[in-house]
Amino acid sequence: MNRAGKGQPGRAARGRRSRLPAAVQATTGVPFLIRAMAFCIFFFPSSMVFKPIGAAGTVPMILAVIVFGLWVCSSIFGLHDPLRVRHPGRLAVGILFLATSASYVALYAGITGGSTEVARASGDRWMILLLASLGIVIALGEVVRSMDDAIVFIRALLAGAIFCCLVAAVQFFFHFNPMEWFRIAMPGFDYNGGDTPFQSRGALLRVAGSTFHSIELAVVSAMLLPLSIWRVIYDQHRPLILRLLGPALLIFAIASTVSRSGILGLITGLAMFIPLLPRTPRLWALLAAPLVLGALFLGVPGLVSTLTSTVTSSDSDPSITTRTNNFPRVEAMVSDRPWLGLGPGNYVADSAIHILDNQYLNATVTQGLVGLVAIIVYLVLPGVSNLMAARSTRDPQLRSLAGAVGAGAIVAGVCSLTFDSMSFPVFALTYPVLVGLGGAVWLMIRNETKSTVRDELYLSPPVPDVGAGRPPKGEGPWTR
Repeated sequence: MNRAGKGQPGRAARGRRSRLPAAVQATTGVPFLIRAMAFCIFFFPSSMVFKPIGAAGTVPMILAVIVFGLWVCSSIFGLHDPLRVRHPGRLAVGILFLATSASYVALYAGITGGSTEVARASGDRWMILLLASLGIVIALGEVVRSMDDAIVFIRALLAGAIFCCLVAAVQFFFHFNPMEWFRIAMPGFDYNGGDTPFQSRGALLRVAGSTFHSIELAVVSAMLLPLSIWRVIYDQHRPLILRLLGPALLIFAIASTVSRSGILGLITGLAMFIPLLPRTPRLWALLAAPLVLGALFLGVPGLVSTLTSTVTSSDSDPSITTRTNNFPRVEAMVSDRPWLGLGPGNYVADSAIHILDNQYLNATVTQGLVGLVAIIVYLVLPGVSNLMAARSTRDPQLRSLAGAVGAGAIVAGVCSLTFDSMSFPVFALTYPVLVGLGGAVWLMIRNETKSTVRDELYLSPPVPDVGAGRPPKGEGPWTR
């Protein structure tokens, strides 16, 4: 039922749906700086840094910190109310920021021990990352206000991801890394190292695209796959072939990494997202999945055998044994500094077998039990809240968007069990993008719910007064 009474959508639904031509949409809603920041996460290599800033001086990190600075300035000068917009993602990143700040202060005060110049520099990098994450989450929750805004922003984000996947395809088929050209084309930036564009696994060569590592490429691709499928269905102002390119390249990127984490993320994301699609797209997705996977396995020689040996290997695989052997070491380190840890970013592995391929273990060592609780909230609450919100909206477009963002965030939380995710720069900035976008979608659903309640109250017929015609209790002719 609606106010017009003739099947027209309610006010909330009319405000959300994409009605504008593509040329107009590109100029509305989301500022260019925020769209550029999302694209640059994948376009500029994280190994190229602005030397005066150091390892945190990558292009997307600088842009994200600028976004945070502009938000703070607008709050100080009264241009907007910083407390007006509230959502679970904002709460989650705020909790992580407070926990990290406590460990950071303890490091500088010498409470946690090992307060060297190198340790403080690592803590500084972590705080810059947290400020950038705050800027992304807060800004997106405020500037993405409608479905038109969401589509414009998602185009920019997925354009960067498609570029990353194209780089991975070149690396995979030609064994050449195009990202090396950026070392010449970025004056003022220095190569900081740390990236691993190629790794051998079985019969295949694992690639990383424009990310730091093949595992990072696999997980980030799995995080964005539901969002790219959503765009195929609802971004009707772009050609279908262009929209289909996104999911195809992301699936190829996951396969080209030959990563168990990527497979885990792929299964987790689709299992969370597909049930929230409308009926017809859900059936198409279920039918297309085996065909796409079959074409992929046939088109990439050696993929089936390599993936099979990777998934079925157990105690003989060093990548598994090193993960399980780290638990006693972590327990010993945590017992020494249980509450605030060594300090943000201050675990340095003395050898490859001592790398903590688990973000929750890494947070426990570097930020203590306080940091462990905070990282769990940060990596779990946004995804869960979006999936719950998706089930409370009647709009299929909004429900599937909330499901796509929530599924991507859940992938991040699950796959953080298999690698130290926050140590990888592309993941560390892509995840707050999903958190901020999820916050905006959560607010759209909340506003829809409020609008629906108001409409129902306005349209509901008056409740008949069973006592009509009789004087109220305690009143009569003798009391008048």
